[in-house]
Amino acid sequence: MKKWLISVIAVTTLSGCGANIDDLIAYSAEVKANTPVNIEEYPEFEALPTVEYSASNLPSPFMRTVREETASTQDLTPSCAQPNNNRRRHALESYGLDALQMSGIFTSNGRKYALVKANDGSLHKVTSGTYIGLFHGRVTQIKDSEILIKEMLPDGAGCWKSKQATLTMSSMVGENNNV
Repeated sequence: MKKWLISVIAVTTLSGCGANIDDLIAYSAEVKANTPVNIEEYPEFEALPTVEYSASNLPSPFMRTVREETASTQDLTPSCAQPNNNRRRHALESYGLDALQMSGIFTSNGRKYALVKANDGSLHKVTSGTYIGLFHGRVTQIKDSEILIKEMLPDGAGCWKSKQATLTMSSMVGENNNV
């Protein structure tokens, strides 16, 4: 009996939840009937006179001439210090010196190496001659507590100037000790 009573109460309660949208439908119909439709007509376009292209025998302004190509392909190397761009790039050349930290040194087969930690957590070994940093830096010497690096910076006139930088054990990532 209780289940039947609960079922009857639920059905009568839910039957009162039906949507009554008759007034909304009537209002929509009234708005549609009373709204004037005003569509502008398309404008009339004048026919333009036909023009014949007469420059077909002239060279295209969008193509390089042979003379310009030979001038631009010549290797214009200034007579000042230049980095070697034809060499193989090292992994540490994708980091700035401020993103690197010296972690330690070791010797293997009589050759001195330094461990360098990058800001992404990767660990790399370097020795004298290894390229490091964004400005064609090259390790010149590894000492017990620092790495000496010779960088080449552009001067804006096509030449490059040398600059000495150091990477020390005490430097934290984000610091760059320049000499």
